[in-house]
Amino acid sequence: MTPLSTGDPESIGGYTLLGRLGAGGMGVVYLGVSASGRQVAVKLVRGAYAQEEEFRTRFRQEIAAARRVSGAFTAPVVDADPDAERPWMATLYVPGLNLAEVVEKDGPLGPAELRALGLGLTEALRDIHRAGLVHRDLKPRNVLMTDDGPRVIDFGISRADDHQSLTTTGRMIGTPPFMSPEQLAAPRDVTPASDVFSLGSLLVFAAVGTGPFDADSPYITGYQVVHGTPDLDGVPGDLLGIVERCLDKDPAARPELTDIHRMLRALPETGITAPTETGRSAKPRRHPAAPGPAATSPGTSSTATTSADAATGTGTGTGTDTNTGTNTGTNTSTNTGTSTSTGRRRRARVLLTGLGAVLAVAALVAGAGVFMSGSDAPAASGATPASRAASRAASLPAGWRPWQTALRSGVKGVPLDYDSPGCVTSGSALFCGGTGFTAARVDASSGRILWRTGTRPQGARPIGVRDGLLYVYEDPDDRTRRVVALDAATGHRRWQRDINKSEEAVLYDGGLLTLSPDYSSFVAYGPAGRELWRAPSLDEYCTPAALGGAPYALCSQGTDAGQAPVELMKAGPGSLTESATLPKKSEALGAVGGQPLFLAPQTAKDVYESGYERPYNALLRVDPETGQVRRTPLARPLTGAATLVDGVVYFVRSDGSVTAVSAETGRELWRKVTDVESLSAPAVSATYRRVYFANRFGRLLALDSRTGAEVWRTSALDDPGEKAQSYPPQVLLVKDAIVATAGDTAFSRGPDGPA
Repeated sequence: MTPLSTGDPESIGGYTLLGRLGAGGMGVVYLGVSASGRQVAVKLVRGAYAQEEEFRTRFRQEIAAARRVSGAFTAPVVDADPDAERPWMATLYVPGLNLAEVVEKDGPLGPAELRALGLGLTEALRDIHRAGLVHRDLKPRNVLMTDDGPRVIDFGISRADDHQSLTTTGRMIGTPPFMSPEQLAAPRDVTPASDVFSLGSLLVFAAVGTGPFDADSPYITGYQVVHGTPDLDGVPGDLLGIVERCLDKDPAARPELTDIHRMLRALPETGITAPTETGRSAKPRRHPAAPGPAATSPGTSSTATTSADAATGTGTGTGTDTNTGTNTGTNTSTNTGTSTSTGRRRRARVLLTGLGAVLAVAALVAGAGVFMSGSDAPAASGATPASRAASRAASLPAGWRPWQTALRSGVKGVPLDYDSPGCVTSGSALFCGGTGFTAARVDASSGRILWRTGTRPQGARPIGVRDGLLYVYEDPDDRTRRVVALDAATGHRRWQRDINKSEEAVLYDGGLLTLSPDYSSFVAYGPAGRELWRAPSLDEYCTPAALGGAPYALCSQGTDAGQAPVELMKAGPGSLTESATLPKKSEALGAVGGQPLFLAPQTAKDVYESGYERPYNALLRVDPETGQVRRTPLARPLTGAATLVDGVVYFVRSDGSVTAVSAETGRELWRKVTDVESLSAPAVSATYRRVYFANRFGRLLALDSRTGAEVWRTSALDDPGEKAQSYPPQVLLVKDAIVATAGDTAFSRGPDGPA
């Protein structure tokens, strides 16, 4: 990173800029930091290009491309404004070296590292292609070598696999040593097979230190790619057959990514056999190393980054990176890569952790990819004997198959919007709120809408299901809020009651607890809509709660309720009875063994910063009979949204990290740093011993509930709807079938993940 120059802005989009990561002909990439301290890479377009409508269109496509595979193999797009006077985009940042820098520094990869690299890149491309994209610029400088495996970056010139492009006449898209023949001859007609060719060239570079078509000029290199025979001297014997098939001139003859993945997995984990040497002088090779992260389950992963290749930087390959499509003139680093590295010392392991900021992508780039390990590939699916046995015992709704359903109907108006839409379940029944209706019953086997009720634009999840009734909210006007009981089988309205417009209604074991419209009393209703009892509310701020199936009120005294201790009150006929006093800002989680459980904050200070997450340092367990509070300290302060499931508290941070803590002892069970941002609250499968999450774009993530190891993940949805950025995701289980919501879309997948 270099310091900011004269004329550089001090902040962009609310992100304070710390320095330059790189600069090119079309713009500059800065290292920025959010108010909460999160580091981001902010890409700012130069003013001249901001005036070109074609470029703005390309920039929007770049953002869309990164978001389509965001979370698994690209940097999550944190923020963007393609319509600003100078368009910009911010993604998460990670330090590290790219593959070209690793080979330049330490020589070609060792046998086990080659296998790991191939598996990681194959999985990355597979996810990219599943999103309907073709990368078109897979090269060593677009592969980051992080501590959890390779990440494919730079979607500046990627496009959808639909033969639509904005390629301008006379501009070459890509980097000649790693382009496919069809990309050079007919760039508008490339298919995913083009990326397979580039993968073959990249694996040769990683194995030998130079590409299979290297020449003294990019023009000769391009001719070699189209007409020449690849130079494969020095490629390990077991890898040679795979590379040869990838480098077939005929796109139709190249293997599918699933076949490549299978062939790579079949290679010995302890190392590929010796290279085939027929005269070409290869760079010094590393000694065999233990399998890298791509051959094992991923460890703690870093957040992804947007990076930039400085226009004046030099590389290690052969030829000139021209990248004159989206990145016209931005990466003119002349790589006289015929220079050798003989005499470089060998190393037993590839350096995967970052020694500095990555300046890796052609000038002004978008996004980074994410690595998925070989053991996390769909073919593996956590295929241990135990999981296979669990699979045989799985229970799915009758006739179930994967499905996807839009939770929207063409109704306009002022929405009933609580920013928490989603679904609830009862047995095999599934009920969802949506856009344009109040509630719907969805067939959990097929996703078919069985009935739908209400005509209000809706952003509220149903309250719950009990005794054959579905409870939902209804706002007939700006002043009134109701709870409505619907027949769960037919959707017909059974009864309705006005409730307080500011507080939620909660189901407890025996009825529905609400706050009266005028705040004067707590009211409990039975299944028939009859008032069961009423308790005067205190001269305090109180809200209903159901903890362990029992009705409670959470109250705080004074006008500044947020800075007052939390009073846990038992709610019952005629009165609220004080049970315990808890520290201010304590967070109710639920109950363990019938005892209410809370989180105690490390600090109760109000912080009005975007992205701030309050730290908690203890669990508080309340004896409902005596009011005694037992404090269990945590090993370290934890942040994130906390959810109690089956005696475990899961802390889920906005950056994708998950920490599991025992609710009984406070002991940290495991911690997993994922690269999938904006995760939902978890759903836990006892059958599979997995914890499931969804993100805003419909990607599913499964972690082992015992260790936190990643078991599998899916691609994002092609179109989660217009509300993906606005609505939090959700995941739940209907028997062993996974049901999730992203935006205004519901979908279901099987417990074995992507098959």
